[in-house]
Amino acid sequence: MGLPIVLFVINGYNVTLFLAVFIFMWCTYLWETYLSIRQKRKIIDSRAVPIELSSVMDNDKFQKSRLYAIDRSNFSLISGLYHMMELSVTLYFSLIPWLWYTVVNHSIILNIYIQNKLSIDVGLGPDSEIKCSIIFFLYVAIFAFFDSLPWSTYSTFVIEARHGFNKQTFGFFLKDQIKSFFISMIIGIPVMACLVWIIKVGGQYFYLYAFLFTVVVTVFLMFVYPEFIAPLFDRYEPLPDGSLKTKIETLAASIKFPLKKLLVVEGSRRSAHSNAYFYGFGKNKRIVIFDTLIRGFKFPNKNEDITTQETKDDSDQRGCAVDEEILAVIAHELGHWKLGHTIYNLFIGKANLLLLFVVFGLLMDMDDLFISFGFRINDTPTILRLFIIFQYIFSPYNTVLDFLMTVLSRKFEFQADAFAAKLGYKDYLKSALVTLLKDNLSFPVCDWLYSMFNHSHPPLLERLSAIDKCKTD
Repeated sequence: MGLPIVLFVINGYNVTLFLAVFIFMWCTYLWETYLSIRQKRKIIDSRAVPIELSSVMDNDKFQKSRLYAIDRSNFSLISGLYHMMELSVTLYFSLIPWLWYTVVNHSIILNIYIQNKLSIDVGLGPDSEIKCSIIFFLYVAIFAFFDSLPWSTYSTFVIEARHGFNKQTFGFFLKDQIKSFFISMIIGIPVMACLVWIIKVGGQYFYLYAFLFTVVVTVFLMFVYPEFIAPLFDRYEPLPDGSLKTKIETLAASIKFPLKKLLVVEGSRRSAHSNAYFYGFGKNKRIVIFDTLIRGFKFPNKNEDITTQETKDDSDQRGCAVDEEILAVIAHELGHWKLGHTIYNLFIGKANLLLLFVVFGLLMDMDDLFISFGFRINDTPTILRLFIIFQYIFSPYNTVLDFLMTVLSRKFEFQADAFAAKLGYKDYLKSALVTLLKDNLSFPVCDWLYSMFNHSHPPLLERLSAIDKCKTD
């Protein structure tokens, strides 16, 4: 009979693998909470506009961003505590194996019921691992949907609405949530089932086949999502002909960016936040601009009844005032492409995934490891072997990697800013970043330690200082 893995002994007390993981997760949570409290104190103590922004940001806007940051910080602290307690209960009381064995028992009962009623054996039971894994996946997904719904509802209709960002009705919001759930099930269930099957029948090199499968799925979704899934949630239209479109096309051509389409997304339908991004492979690249980034932009025949809580005066004051500011934002995004940041991130992500699958292959048959988490010997399904190892056993490694990726991301942001500055958009980029900060009510003052661990984009003041040091061609 297997026993939980004991890592070491302290004063006669066995420190098991489960206990070590449990302690590590709590230490990580406490560290993140400490950082969040530092940031909250920084926000509360910062009562005046930083000198560097005094000429471009008035006190009223600063105080609004300060109150918004405090609300978001409070929400993050409370929701973080709830989710940590929920995770602790789940692990301590072995609710994951309990749910699995419940699913198996329900499958047996359902199979017997169908046999009695229809004289058909649908093959549900302890030996039908993939079918039981699908049911387990559904149970967890349904629970996660209802578990997260109150939090996302409060965030959207209390915090975001209080500060003028929410533009959607509850019906529109709920429809989006339900739509997201079903799309994730339509995609997630076949992917999960195929992955389990590959691991079970892949033999000695299953980890390589599993890795290649996930790469294919990722590439497939990168093609499918923007073309077929994203339009189910937001309206995308070609940017109308005019000076802005001409300038963007000229910018793209100047750096040999293979621009195929130039689109505007109706982000204002749900939120007042603004952004721009690009996507696509090879010579099939698209640039997408949020309508909230273009001051005064209106979609043709826009249904005004869908948006709420925003006056036309508010809308007209948001976004970049001149084309060159929008060009500066896009030049920054294209800098990520020109400097190879997208390729670097993709390579790092896939190399890391391959490493994780290789290590998973070394650990997946260690039954004592899963006994530590409440499973019976030789009775842990493949999907949960995968989940426990990736989510819990790898948690120290994942934590370190996340921090290193944050550091790398900040470096890439500085490089993309410098790229835009060298194209001649130095001053416009600075004014665009300030505009985005004010429109999104982003608080400009950050605790240095919190920022180091949490901000994939450097704080505004650091970016402005770095841009000032850039040399232009």
